[in-house]
Amino acid sequence: MDTNPIQEEHNHVTPISEMNNDLLASMYKKIAKPPRLLSSAAGKASCCIFRVPQSLLEINGKSYQPHIVSIGPYHRGEPHLRMIEEHKWRYLGSLLSRTEPKGLTLQHYLKSIEPMEARARECYSETIHLSSDEFVEMMVLDGCFLIELFRKNGRVVRFERDDPLVNMFWVIPFMVRDFLRLENQIPYFVLEHLYDLITKAEDRKDSVKSLSLLALGFFNNHMLRPDPVIEKLHSLTGKHLLDLLRLSVIPAGYAEPQRSSTPTHIIHCVSKLRHAGIKLNAKEFESFLMVKFKRGVIEMPTITIDDFMSAFLLNCVAYEQCHKSCSKHITTYATLLDCLVNSYKDVEYLCDRNIMENCYGNDGEISHFINNMGKDVAFDYDRCYLSKLFNDVHDYYRNSWHVTWASFKYTYFDTPWSFVSALAALILLILTVLQTLYSVLSFYNS
Repeated sequence: MDTNPIQEEHNHVTPISEMNNDLLASMYKKIAKPPRLLSSAAGKASCCIFRVPQSLLEINGKSYQPHIVSIGPYHRGEPHLRMIEEHKWRYLGSLLSRTEPKGLTLQHYLKSIEPMEARARECYSETIHLSSDEFVEMMVLDGCFLIELFRKNGRVVRFERDDPLVNMFWVIPFMVRDFLRLENQIPYFVLEHLYDLITKAEDRKDSVKSLSLLALGFFNNHMLRPDPVIEKLHSLTGKHLLDLLRLSVIPAGYAEPQRSSTPTHIIHCVSKLRHAGIKLNAKEFESFLMVKFKRGVIEMPTITIDDFMSAFLLNCVAYEQCHKSCSKHITTYATLLDCLVNSYKDVEYLCDRNIMENCYGNDGEISHFINNMGKDVAFDYDRCYLSKLFNDVHDYYRNSWHVTWASFKYTYFDTPWSFVSALAALILLILTVLQTLYSVLSFYNS
């Protein structure tokens, strides 16, 4: 009987003893090798400094990359960041000139950070290929630079008279934004440790301000929040500077709810909401996240969209997408804006209502930015802090009486010209009816 050659090939199994030993060794080596680009520590709650996902980089790439200063390992040594790297050493020298006479030397800084190295490395989602000495040096250099800059900004320490970082007006705004890049962070506990060392060594009465107050005060040069709002946050801490500022804008009483059995509905854009009789008004609150809806009116604090705020919002969304256990407040707010804005006309209306202040570009550019901010973002509507507001707005929108009456007003009374046209049509209709009645009465009388 003839044998099928294909069947013979399928039935042939190579004995294990004859398999390539090199192949087996190579496979076992790969199994034993831990992941580097996304380390095993990335899934822990302690991991808080991430590479931005590729999907977000493709949409808003430049917003996640430092422009003039590197903080931490991810962008360390990049050629375009060398200018400020040189000034980090100058700032460290300025700090040592004050602390070394009091017994706190450079060696003390390095020795105090060494026990934290393993914990600090676990904060990064990517394996850091630096030696122990290089890693500790980076933590001390970058941490002392940030602290020195915050203290000088807070007038605890004086700026040098001809300091180019201050006298060249473009430098600080770029650094402020770079300090908020997700990939450009060091752990906050490292900053706190170095700050405690410095303040104890200097023993200054004017150093009673917490590190959080100094850091938030530095960023407040661009956010312009009232001083009492900042002062209430003196004991706030975060995972890093981006998280600190993120937590500072999350108001009390706006916690994320547990998932309910009622699904959350998305809301429509500004133009459609107006047709349904829903108004949007500016309201003064402590945080731009405090959005309320009552009796057909959405109340929102004014938010200034500029280079600083765009960088802050985008990097917060990226952080909330990556971190295991942080809340999703900024992602929720970004989703709200994405729902409200479908075109430049929606942005124009929000600006007219003082809900949005445009320091970014034209209305079309802001619309593009807002819509990009919500692209490729994982979001749970049922667990967001605005889920009740979304449902309340949706229910109001679906009320047929509201929609009919509002549509009538929007069509005929939205502008003076539409009102004049409607009034003229009404007068014409009345005159036509009167003329008809007069003709009928005249006919019967005759």
